[in-house]
Amino acid sequence: MSDETSTSTTTTAPSAVTTAAGDQDTDSSTTLTKPHIRWSDSYTKAHDAIQSLSSILPSVPPSLSSSETPAACLLRDTETAAQISKLLRQPNSGAGDDNLCRWLYDTFQSNEPELHLVVLRFLPVIAGVYLSKVNLHKPLAGFEAVLLALYAHETTSRNSQSITVNIPDLSHSSIYHETNKAAKNSATELNLAVISPTLEPYGTVRSMKRGRIVGVALELYYAKIPQIPVESKLEFCEFCRIWSSGQVGEDNGDLKRRIHLPWELLQPILRILGHCLMGHKKDEKLYESAIGAIGCLYERALHDLNTKAMLATGSLLQLVKLATECEDVDYTEITETNTITL
Repeated sequence: MSDETSTSTTTTAPSAVTTAAGDQDTDSSTTLTKPHIRWSDSYTKAHDAIQSLSSILPSVPPSLSSSETPAACLLRDTETAAQISKLLRQPNSGAGDDNLCRWLYDTFQSNEPELHLVVLRFLPVIAGVYLSKVNLHKPLAGFEAVLLALYAHETTSRNSQSITVNIPDLSHSSIYHETNKAAKNSATELNLAVISPTLEPYGTVRSMKRGRIVGVALELYYAKIPQIPVESKLEFCEFCRIWSSGQVGEDNGDLKRRIHLPWELLQPILRILGHCLMGHKKDEKLYESAIGAIGCLYERALHDLNTKAMLATGSLLQLVKLATECEDVDYTEITETNTITL
């Protein structure tokens, strides 16, 4: 190939490059047609997902297909979300032949970040119904496939490594304060705290690993929670109350069940509830719902004599109490008293 030919081919439009590459040798075509993700690819995948969903739901608003940002509209559309949540709560949901679970799985496997958010938006209902039904010994391969897809994605993203933070050792003197004690060589030594342990690849959901798999899926949910609609967080608070007390739920008795709450599952639950309490955009309904969910989890911790859970949930309730007391104080009010305090 001459230099003149190479220059001409390089400046050709993308569509022409693809055509010309087919007539050239393999090495040249590989160089010229390096794959990359384009806006049109994301739009096509989101549009195809909506078309597939229309064959599962009773009705899908036409505005979703006609939108220039179909994935974002699908994420925020409350009517469609309500239909999906209703189907996920059905008595026969979550089986291996569940078309909605298959759609959620395929949508997440599209590897589009916006479509990932769409699937994560329904994780509270998926995890909530799944954990409430799991002891009924019903086939739930559909739910498990979605949860394993989320777990595998997080395993790959982390390269199977743990999530850790460095915490200063308070037994050493601070560099910002004077001290009479002799300085230690390890004064700046840091303690390593594990936020989430290392991840192992799993192909199936086993009872001993169920809490870990669902917990990692909730960790992924928490990582994206600022982008998740409020309605999804309200559903999460609802299932937290069901999981802890088993006294709140749908008319379907399958959902009114307390579940086992190991720390690997409870830890991401409390992080999500903490966001609902202290998020930058406080929603009053979400705030009250989160307080109720934390209260139920605190009572569950007392019932189970789970000291770690008691400390964590009690700390969140104490934050709520302090925030309420601060709001009740009027610092501009001058109190009248005959007592002088020194």
